[in-house]
Amino acid sequence: MPGSLHTIWSYSSDNPLLFTQMYFWVFLMVVLLFYALVYRRFSLRHLYLFLVSLFFYYKAGGLFFVLLLISVTVDYLAGRGIHNTHEQWKKKGWIAFSLLINLSLLAYFKYTFFFVDILNRLTGWHIVPRDYLAVLSNTWFHTRFDVSSIFLPIGISFYTFQTISYTVDIFRKQVKPVKRFTDFAFYVTFFPQLVAGPIVRAAQFIPQLARKYSLTKQQFGHALFLILTGLIKKIVIADFIAVNFVDRVFSHPAAFGGFENIMAAYGYAVQIYCDFSGYTDIAIGVALLFGFRIPLNFNAPYKAVTLTGFWRRWHISLSSWLRDYLYIPMGGNRKGKPRMYVNVLVTMILGGLWHGANYRFLIWGGFHGAGLVVEKMLGIPERVNQYTARWKKILFTLLTFHFVVFLWIFFRSENMEIAQAMIFQIIHQFHLTGVLKVVFAEWSVFLLILAALVIHWLPAQWQENVRGGFIRMPLFIKFLVTVMVVFLIIGVKSAGFRPFIYFQF
Repeated sequence: MPGSLHTIWSYSSDNPLLFTQMYFWVFLMVVLLFYALVYRRFSLRHLYLFLVSLFFYYKAGGLFFVLLLISVTVDYLAGRGIHNTHEQWKKKGWIAFSLLINLSLLAYFKYTFFFVDILNRLTGWHIVPRDYLAVLSNTWFHTRFDVSSIFLPIGISFYTFQTISYTVDIFRKQVKPVKRFTDFAFYVTFFPQLVAGPIVRAAQFIPQLARKYSLTKQQFGHALFLILTGLIKKIVIADFIAVNFVDRVFSHPAAFGGFENIMAAYGYAVQIYCDFSGYTDIAIGVALLFGFRIPLNFNAPYKAVTLTGFWRRWHISLSSWLRDYLYIPMGGNRKGKPRMYVNVLVTMILGGLWHGANYRFLIWGGFHGAGLVVEKMLGIPERVNQYTARWKKILFTLLTFHFVVFLWIFFRSENMEIAQAMIFQIIHQFHLTGVLKVVFAEWSVFLLILAALVIHWLPAQWQENVRGGFIRMPLFIKFLVTVMVVFLIIGVKSAGFRPFIYFQF
């Protein structure tokens, strides 16, 4: 019994608290049970969910919850400071304070080794970076962190951007600061979206702090539908494709032919979409159970007719954040077309760097930026919107999709050598003679990839009819469907746990 209690309350990197673990759903049931006792009193509700979210983050990421508390405290103080002072220079001082602390923490944990590598290449020096925070922790708290590398705290990119948007929006007088610390802390740490988004703006969430709890039968059905579809996307589709094909090819692309490499690229396109959108589906569904609404983060991105349309559908919270807090402050499209093109390119390169400190992400973001610039220069979005012929829009959709798939190769590859090897195999080792043999050997994976893309490209109304049909089902039928999905998940779940892809960002 003592051992079981220790397991419940302690953090294990081998068994983190994830949506795909049964432990999480037991945790959720317990949290909801006690939530029923406190939800009527706003201050108590928010304090309770803040503490629950801290525990969730500790179970998912360990002692790094201290960094989360630092970020919460800094931006709560900065928000109050900006609001309470009338001098513009003091307001700017508080903004600078917020940006300095938040971006310094993000840069240290995410980019130290990358920047040191660049410095060594430029100067010929041989600086060996160390994780000095880990050294201090090992010295003071007798932990055993590896000081030769810096472990990226889970969710730091997401909650950092979220808290920065809060202080900037107060500075712009778009929102008012939250009065109670626990209310603000709850907004930042709300556990469904804490570790992988969506990036929730204060204007979207804070007004909900004063709303009474509400969950109708229709909303419960919608929440359950999102949770089930999210789990299917993640475990049944994304993990199955990754374990049984994609990971194998991306590990040693030279060992496979061109057809297998290109199918791995298609497979990863499906995998990353189902993995990430699956997480956000679950996050939105779980948040709804607590009476809170968080925004849509994906809107069938592979249906996009243009690259511009793709970025209005993919990771919407990040795309809009980059637009509002980076692209527009740099001048947006207000200072002439040449400047606009530069702003687009810089925004997308920095968006690539947000995903990781690696040249591959710079290439990924740079090519996306270049593609957007070319579209704007040629007026492609406007021209495509004028097309009435369906075949033209289908053609542009396929072109956009394949451009995105090509760039996923750089995004997924462990290093540039693997990316180059995959591209070489696709171009130079694509032989039709062995295609049938590969199809027969990998038929289950290929069929799942094809099915996922077909479902993705179905008319939105068809998908809406399925969602509406599930919501209207009697409760008993919903229960039976849930049981069937659970058995399906158990049947295909891979051994061990596979974290969501965006946990690494």
